[in-house]
Amino acid sequence: MGSCLSLEEQKKAAGSPHQVDRRIDPCRQNSVSLLPPPKGVEDLRVVAGYGNVNTFTYSQLSAATKNFRPDQILGNGGFGIVYRGFLDENIKPGFKSTQVAVKKLNPEGVQGDKEWLAEVNYLGQLSHPNLVKLIGYCCEGDHRLLVYEYMARGSLERHLFRRVCVTMPWPTRIKIALGAAKGLAFLHAAERPIIYRDFKTSNILLDADYNAKLSDFGLAKEGPMGDETHVSTQVVGTEGYAAPEYVTTGHLTARSDVYGFGVVLLEMLMGKKAMDKSRPSEEHNLVDWARPFLTHTRKLLKIIDPRMEGQYSRKAAMVVAGLVHRCLSQTPKGRPAMNQVVETLDSIQELPECREDTLLQSGGNSLILFEAPKVDNNTIKNSSTKKEAENKSKMHDRRRTKHGNGRSKSETPMVFHASSPSP
Repeated sequence: MGSCLSLEEQKKAAGSPHQVDRRIDPCRQNSVSLLPPPKGVEDLRVVAGYGNVNTFTYSQLSAATKNFRPDQILGNGGFGIVYRGFLDENIKPGFKSTQVAVKKLNPEGVQGDKEWLAEVNYLGQLSHPNLVKLIGYCCEGDHRLLVYEYMARGSLERHLFRRVCVTMPWPTRIKIALGAAKGLAFLHAAERPIIYRDFKTSNILLDADYNAKLSDFGLAKEGPMGDETHVSTQVVGTEGYAAPEYVTTGHLTARSDVYGFGVVLLEMLMGKKAMDKSRPSEEHNLVDWARPFLTHTRKLLKIIDPRMEGQYSRKAAMVVAGLVHRCLSQTPKGRPAMNQVVETLDSIQELPECREDTLLQSGGNSLILFEAPKVDNNTIKNSSTKKEAENKSKMHDRRRTKHGNGRSKSETPMVFHASSPSP
């Protein structure tokens, strides 16, 4: 497998991703060359390890998560359960106090040692502001655990499809989309492209400032090199996000990830899930239903998430929709490369409505709650008599009119904003 020292030398020669301009870093070839993955857990146990990635015992991670107590659970997925944890020198000597996320492999789950090793291999060697940091792992006995940096805001999925009446503002959505795009662009620009293969809202994690980071590299795979046009592989992933040519042929390229990015960007634009059988039959698949609307301004404005009304310009909406449309091209060659996606989103973020100083936040929170306007007590007292008179007048008018929908033609329609049901 090679030593970790050679990897560190490669990193120094290439320059750390944290030390370059983030605006251009994803858009140019990087010289990251990965060591071959371990053939098995036993192989991993005997090698030197991965740079700054720590190894933990099962008892240490048990102590960090309060014996994997249910009230420490952050989430549950195909890999297993993710717990909130806290590490310090009392648990691991010399370790600074750090809040972490501990993912524990379910031995009866859909993923196993192969996916666990892939995640250790990729995140153990890659470093970028838009990739979640792997702090360490445990492979003691039959236990398989991964320790990540703690992401305070959780997944994009959690915020985008909340049941309660809150919304993620347009500038925040563009910021998240740009961060995720930079993460994919970085992977695709490696010496041998790394294809993420499972790009979806639940795999995009957010820190306290809503910076996006890609997580869950269990299905990641090295892409084609040289004269190769694709790599052939078993079709895996999540329904609704996989590129059509990958589903039908098993041929995988970096443009397969671009399609998945297009699906997520569409979800962010519309506030709806890629697949939802609770919707009318023609809307079950969001991509199939929405694609015809993306190139027509009037139709587009009718399907954009109504919770963002007034937060974006028509120009910005059309640029994002056009990008989505290109990413969702039925043919791989019709899709942009991720560095082009980054450039487009960068230009959108420069628009006035996407600047952070124009976003009204409450306590630094980028979720806007729908609240009634505040009225002072004097206004309420002075208007009480007037309201009583108006109410009496309305009751009188109802007796004189025929039964209808309760609203005159000249009255402004009532808009009820509600999020899509959560999973």
